[in-house]
Formats: sequence, structure tokens, C-alpha cells
Amino acid sequence: MAKSKGKKGGKRMTKVQLADQMEAYFRSRPDETISFKTLFKDLRLNTHPLKMLAIDTLEEMAWDDFLVKVSESSYKLADSTQVMEGIFQAKPNGRNSITPDGSDKPIFVAERNSMYALTGDRVRFCMMARRKSHIREAQVTEIISRKKDQFVGRLQVEEDYATLIPQDPMPCSIFIPKNKLLGGKNNERAVIQVKKWPDAEHRTIIAEVIDVLGERGDNDVEMNTILVQYGLPYKYPKEVEDAANKISDVITKEDMEGREDFRQVFTCTIDPHDAKDFDDALSIRIKDEGIKDKGLIGNDPSSIVHQSSPLYEVGVHIADVSHYVTEGSIIDKEAEKRATSVYLVDRTIPMLPERLCNYICSLRPDEDKLTYSVIFTMDEEANVKDYRIVHTIIRSDRRYAYEEVQKVIEESWKWRGSDDHEAPVTEKGMEALKKMDPNAERLLTLDALAKKLRKRRFQNGSVKFDREEMKFDIDEKGKPTRCYFKRSLDANKLIEEFMLLANRTVAEHIGRVPKGKKSKTLPYRIHDDPDPVKLEQLKQFVVKFGHRMKSTSTKGATARAINALMDEVNGQPEQKAIEMVALKAMMKAKYSTHNIGHFGLAFDYYTHFTSPIRRYPDTMVHRLLTRYAEGGRSANQDHYEELCEHSSDMEQIAANAERDSIKYKMVEYMSEFIGKEFNAHISGITSYGIYAEIDENHCEGMILMRDLKDDYYEFDERNFCLIGRRRHNRYQLGDALRIKVARANLDKKQLDFVLADEE
Repeated sequence: MAKSKGKKGGKRMTKVQLADQMEAYFRSRPDETISFKTLFKDLRLNTHPLKMLAIDTLEEMAWDDFLVKVSESSYKLADSTQVMEGIFQAKPNGRNSITPDGSDKPIFVAERNSMYALTGDRVRFCMMARRKSHIREAQVTEIISRKKDQFVGRLQVEEDYATLIPQDPMPCSIFIPKNKLLGGKNNERAVIQVKKWPDAEHRTIIAEVIDVLGERGDNDVEMNTILVQYGLPYKYPKEVEDAANKISDVITKEDMEGREDFRQVFTCTIDPHDAKDFDDALSIRIKDEGIKDKGLIGNDPSSIVHQSSPLYEVGVHIADVSHYVTEGSIIDKEAEKRATSVYLVDRTIPMLPERLCNYICSLRPDEDKLTYSVIFTMDEEANVKDYRIVHTIIRSDRRYAYEEVQKVIEESWKWRGSDDHEAPVTEKGMEALKKMDPNAERLLTLDALAKKLRKRRFQNGSVKFDREEMKFDIDEKGKPTRCYFKRSLDANKLIEEFMLLANRTVAEHIGRVPKGKKSKTLPYRIHDDPDPVKLEQLKQFVVKFGHRMKSTSTKGATARAINALMDEVNGQPEQKAIEMVALKAMMKAKYSTHNIGHFGLAFDYYTHFTSPIRRYPDTMVHRLLTRYAEGGRSANQDHYEELCEHSSDMEQIAANAERDSIKYKMVEYMSEFIGKEFNAHISGITSYGIYAEIDENHCEGMILMRDLKDDYYEFDERNFCLIGRRRHNRYQLGDALRIKVARANLDKKQLDFVLADEE
């Protein structure tokens, strides 16, 4: 008989008895996911020994495929006879996997059981009987659909036939009939179209060449190869460019109707020095409640009016792409498909045709431009007193590069009257700064407001990650001549804060509605809470370096704990290692019509409004804002959710292509230093070797396990380190090393190091 409520213990149970009870319990709830808490409560497992015995039993039942482990603390009954569907992931080492629909837990698939599936293919599969002491395995029974049927690689042309050596390793050969080469020659890069997939009788792919990219090693060829590898376009369709060329750049009276005119208000763009598509601009003037539009008007510094407690009107003006690109047009369909511009090391592959992105829509100086704007009224503490979202027309007075604005900001530090960079500039100092740049006071006002916005954002729980960005100087042939890294400076942060403010304001404008009312459909930029298991790993990891991260129970407390840790490790040898583990705990941001807020920014509502030239979701937001401002009904949520998912996928693909272009240039640059020694530190550890990053330029390479010749090393995954079996020498994240550049493989984008003293 069960004990009365509140009394601990119950009669003792053996493991077999408990397993029988749990088996019956899960069979009675075949479709439910059961948490530890629910299981303990329902089976009245009140003591610590019983709970630990139950957890061990759950692990064994999952190992035997009776249960499926849904999360670290929940399980459900497995249906081993069910034929399931999922997405296949091929690995060069043969450790392929399938991620079943509705799960994020991959299942191992041996090469012999893959039916030659490739990464991204949708497959039908079933579970195999588990062999003793082996992990769960799946077997592909059908390839439902192929992710892609075009591949890129290097031609090998023989006397009677040709093959393609693909960029991504594949489980079967690619055969090309000699009459289907399209003029391609041996060792050239080419794009092929699959004509016949392998089957039980024929284990090769039959293909034909559809484009010859050119010779290996040529910069344009290699960059286009990366694009094709990720299924990204490397040419702009002529019919889309022709449609763009027909769009008039003349702003008519009809175009002006209903727009606020900001052409007489000081406005500027601030972008990278090599940017061509200027999709955002800032305007500023002092707003005197008694006298409209007084102060900071136009370009005349003498018009500035000083008052004891001014209100500023700051405009965030965004290129009005949706005015020119109508929904459903040929240009719109191409932009929707691309979803984003792609930024490789030496080029931009734009989402929109060049006539639109670099000319008609781009907010170029001294030209009238149509914009969609968020106009803020702010006090000196950057508190937003009022805002409005309106269509506008602007005329940018000045195109600034970040470096130019940064120079003004840094020059102002000499005239602050104290060591505090946020102290007021002296009157004499402001006169000197205006000689340097007539707009200095306006720029410094924007900077001061941005700093207050930033400070308040972090106080409210925004996560602080200032990541470095690898950059290259490239010569006219595309060869890297210098490698360096950039951190975000005050000028970058100035723009960032006002873009964040505009994006959040637009999201709140649509999403925040009175209780009981349903908000209208909008694509949000969402960011889920960190992975709790990886967060716990971070807490345990930092202890090894003498740091401590507080345990937390709320979003804000978690963000503050991460920020405190980042401040603590700043400048320490272990900084990069801890940042890397912390970043791995973060979830990926994505687009969705289902708003859950943005953890990293600590915003309850956030969207993307400020870059419609290079991001399709921003164009969607512009269209919906216009629709709702005109009294339109809520848009179809399912349709926009599909567009959000596509945009998120394309964003990730573009990021992968960008990373590959950086890796290629990094290996190309370091190929000039074979045999040279550098100071480095350990940036990653795996079972097959050590990743090391050179201190002076941040180029990363691998020290293979076989090149560690002083001992046999074992990988301690839990503690992120390698430990020598005989001498107990230890390598862990953050350790300083002296390395020698050993090999540079451009085809594989791999850089190999050896320890300098191993020689």
C-alpha cells in the first residue's frame, strides 16, 4: 500500500521491479513526453535513492530503444517499428546522421545504409536492431527528395571520359560523358547537373557540365566555386536586370504625396569606407516645443540654438525599397529567393539588381531619396518621449565612412575637460572640432545619445559580446596582401544603437497590443534562451580558470551573469576560450511570426526594418507597416512564417559561404609563410587535434594529433583538453604555443601547424 501524502519513502524496490513499473507507466502514455518531475510524482518516487535508480533505469531503457530521450530531463515511448522521415547529413569521415522530423537529436547512419543520400536530402528511414555495446543506428529506405542536383568541383578529363572531383566529399563517383564537357579542360572548375542518380545496379552519378568556371587558383573562379557549393547564385538573371533598368529614378509629385519632407534637416550616412549600398541615414535637429524646427537645420553651424534642456528630433531613415519593388514582380521574386545579400571577402552578391541597390534606392549624398523613417523625440538622456513611423523624402548632406566619424569622436576626447570620454566638450574645444568638421557637434550629439542608449540596454540585460572581424587587404588580382582584425568602435556602435532602437520600436508598434487583443502578423527577429545544458557546461568550464559564473533563474539574471563573466575575463589569456564556450551556449537568432522576444538584446519585441536593400525580411516588414497604417487586415501568418523560415535558412547559408571565403583567403595568405614561426594560443580542441590561432593576425590552423610526437594524447571532452598518457602533459583552451606553419591546402581550405619545438 502506498504511503500517505507527505510521508517519504514507500516500500523499497529493486531495479527490476522499478523497471517493470516504469515500462507499464510509459506504455499507458504512448504519445506523451514525460519529465523527471512528472515521473517522480506519478510513481511516488520520494527518496533520493529511488530517484537516482529511476534516472539510471531511464538511461538503460533509452539505450535499449524502448524509450526516446527527448531532452536532458524528459523521455517518451519509442515506436521502433515506425518508418520515419528526416533530413540526412553526410560527413567526410563517414559518420553520417539523420535528424528526424520534430526532433533535434541526430541518429547515426553507416555509409553502407545510406543509399548514397547527400547532405540536405529528405529521406525515409527505419531504426535498426541495436547491436550489443553499439549506438543506435538508422537505415535509409527511400530518398524522398534531393536537396540539390547541381554540384561544383574540379574536372579530371581522361582520354575517353571525364569525372568531377567535388568540393564536398561524396559517397559515389561523378561520371561525365566526353561529349557533355561544354569545353571544360582538365583541372578546371566546373558546375555539373545530375542526369541520373546512383541505384542498386549503378553506383555512379551520371552528369553533364552546365558551366565552366575557369582555372583553379583564379580568384574569381574560387569565389564563384564557393557560391555554387552553397547553392547561391553567382550571376544575376538578365531578365531581372532588364526589369530594374526600366525603373525610373525620377521622383514625381505622386511619389511625394503623404511624405514628410526632411530635405532641409541635417542628414548623413555612416558606413564602411568601401560600401556602395547606403540603406540607412540619420538626421538630427533640436526640437523646440515653442518654435517648430528650430536649431540644427541645414548645414549652417551658426543655426545651432543652445537651450538648457533641449529635446532632439532624431530620424532613422531607411531606403524605401518597397516603393520600387512591388510584391510579386520579377524583381521581388528574385529577391525573395535570394533572401539576403552575400558578403564574401572581396565582393558582394546583392539581393537586388545593381541599379536599385547601388543607385536608385541607395541614400547617396546630395540626391533626393524616398525613405521610410522612424522619427524620435528624445531628451538629453536618450529617453524617447515620442515617435512616429512615416514615409519621408530626404537629401543626405554627407556620406561618412566609419573611420571619419571615429576620428571626430576620438579628437573630442582631448577637449572634454577631464579623462571621462563622456564629459561635455568645452566651448573652445567645440570651436576647434568644427574647424575639423562643420558637423562635429551634430555627430557628437548623436554619439552621446547612442552611448546612453547602449548603457541602458546593458543595464536591462542585453548580452555583451564584442567579437572581432577578420579582414584582408586585397590586390587587383584578388590576392590577400595583409590580414588583420577589426573590433567595433564608437562610430559603429553609434549606428548600431539607433538601428536597434528603430527595429525595436517598429516591432513594439505592431506587436504590443492591449490585453485581450491579438497583434497583427509581422516577421520578428527572435532569439531563444541559452541551452541550459551548455550553460551549465560554461559554469563548470570557467571554474578551471579561477572564475565563477552565478547561478540564475531568470533571463535578465542570466544575461547579467554572462556580462559579468565577460568583463572579468576581458584581457585575460583565457578570454577567447571562455567567449567561445559562452557563444556555443547561445541559440541562433532567426525570423518568425511567432514572437518569443530576443534574449541577446533583452527586447520583448524586435524585428528587422533597417536594411531592406540587403535583407528580404526588412522589405516584408516595410510592406506590412504600410498595409496596417492604411487600415489593412492582418496578413496571412502561415504564408509569412514560410517566408521567415526560408529567410533564416538563406541567412545561415550566406554566413557559411562568407566563412568559407574567409578561410580560403586565410589559407592563401598564410601559404606565403610556410616554415615560419609565430606565437599562438589554443582556440579549439578535438579528438583529432588542436586548433591554434596566431596572435598577431588571428589566422587559425590545426595541429594534428599525429604531429604531437612527445606522447600519446587522450581527448577529455568534458574539460576541453588533451592529456598525455605517459607524461601527463596537458593542452587546454587558451594555452600559449609557439607554432610553425607546416602546410596550406587551398582546395580543402585547411591550414596545418606543428609545434615549433617538435621539430
